[in-house]
Amino acid sequence: MTEAETEADAVDTALAEEAPREHGRTVHGEAANAGHRVLAPDDAEVEAYLEAALHAPPPARERRADEAIQSIVVLDFGSQYAQLIARRVRELNVYSELLPHDTPIEEIRRRNAIGIVLSGGPASVYDPDAPRPDGAIWTAGIPILGICYGMQLMAQELGGRVAPATKREYGPATLRTTRQSTLLDGVPSETAVWMSHGDSILEPPPGFEAIASSESTAYAAMASGTGLMGIQFHPEVAHTAAGARILHNFVRGVSGARGDWTSAGFVERAVGEIRARVGAGRVICALSGGVDSAVAATLVHRAVGDQLTCIYVDHGLMRKRESELLRTTFEEHLGMQLRMIDARDRFLRRLSGVTDPEEKRRIIGDEFIRVFEEEASRLGEIDFLTQGTLYPDVIESKTAESRASVKIKTHHNVGGLPPDLRFELIEPLRYLFKDEVRRVGAQLGLPEAMVLRQPFPGPGLAIRVIGEVTPSRLETLREADWIVIDEIKRAGLYRELWQSFAILTPIDTVGVMGDGRTYANVVAVRAVTSDDGMTADWARLPYEVLARISARIVNEVPGVNRVVYDISSKPPATIEWE
Repeated sequence: MTEAETEADAVDTALAEEAPREHGRTVHGEAANAGHRVLAPDDAEVEAYLEAALHAPPPARERRADEAIQSIVVLDFGSQYAQLIARRVRELNVYSELLPHDTPIEEIRRRNAIGIVLSGGPASVYDPDAPRPDGAIWTAGIPILGICYGMQLMAQELGGRVAPATKREYGPATLRTTRQSTLLDGVPSETAVWMSHGDSILEPPPGFEAIASSESTAYAAMASGTGLMGIQFHPEVAHTAAGARILHNFVRGVSGARGDWTSAGFVERAVGEIRARVGAGRVICALSGGVDSAVAATLVHRAVGDQLTCIYVDHGLMRKRESELLRTTFEEHLGMQLRMIDARDRFLRRLSGVTDPEEKRRIIGDEFIRVFEEEASRLGEIDFLTQGTLYPDVIESKTAESRASVKIKTHHNVGGLPPDLRFELIEPLRYLFKDEVRRVGAQLGLPEAMVLRQPFPGPGLAIRVIGEVTPSRLETLREADWIVIDEIKRAGLYRELWQSFAILTPIDTVGVMGDGRTYANVVAVRAVTSDDGMTADWARLPYEVLARISARIVNEVPGVNRVVYDISSKPPATIEWE
């Protein structure tokens, strides 16, 4: 989800070289591992604390409670766009799940799949070790759409011929419809698509016909009369003009999906499931103020009321006024039982002198566990722990969810279970993407300001203070960050941006203020646009907005004499600096 960075490689190597240690186990008897997030729910707020995962095999996937819902299964052959395919299907109000490429047909049927999508991937289908699906899918009677590698795989497996292309296609191309079909119904005869392939189909399998071509291939799209079809381009990306229409044609037209995946339906099912599972038990939830923890807690609270107690650990690394706003929101607006723990001194003591960003994350995760469990023990007998795990956390972490992908980066929002976890987990958002969580939050009546807030990293400002984290440096960053957000909201740009924030660099520069020279801090400003955080582009903020941000920071924040703007996209850069 997928992210073209390799910044975690050194961390992975270090983890691999650690001496083996005893692993914890979940309440289901599964080994603790990075595929379960622990203790703190919000994907961009606090839940990312447990970054140093225990080394253990991945757990078996949990059964969805609402498997009567129709689904489109996406088999992942390693494409960086695989998760995006599932998101695009869900935008059609149809449930979609991303599964490993070799998932058995029995498991696919168990998910009430009415259609299968084969993703792209980095391999060549004629390689001896190329990833392949369960061969039974071809005769299962379930419609199948192959995308890029998935189309080539369909051709190769069913008797066609695939070979290296004489002319590779990477980037924009023109698709020309050559034959009418349900898949391309309503698509212009010539339309822009996004290609990314070095192999091409030379001959389709028996029973297939070409339905579209491009400059480099006569088989840019093909279809059979048995519900099997393929396209060489990527309909899931925005660069393919008619991509949404093509996916709609397959999902709603060919597969016959009803479109029964809605926020209202999800809330009704989730509340009923939680109520039945918890019974008379007691539940705790780690709150951060972010949308994930808020929605997870609200779902549980709607189901079991005061049987839920929320715990907020103030680690001193939040933005200006965050803690005060959180108390008001959850106690007064939502009426929940909330315990706020002031642990600022504890965290800052342990972070003293630490400059490595991975070590910062490890310390924050470790201390969070300690503080949370100390407070939880004071509550007496607790049966359940609510987590805001999201679907991207599941499919991006180090599990068997995507065995065919080329490893790009360890997902930094997932951590391992502690050895003595004594609660059963409730993860009501485990199968939702971020945009779906926001819609569910709106359905639950959460304030718009909370539902639409920008993501914030789990380790908080600790990874936006580059270098050592100290109280004075945190205060400098808080004030600068407050100005950035204030001016962006004032300009009416907040909701157009995925994230916008300030970074305190470890650099001092010479400046002139008044009649004297200064040697003071440099603050960087970062603002990006994105649909999902997997890729991002730097925001073209108006010059006048940047000018106001710079002038206010230099004039209002002591110790800062220079402001710079980050114009790096992701990839190759990441959104955060650490």
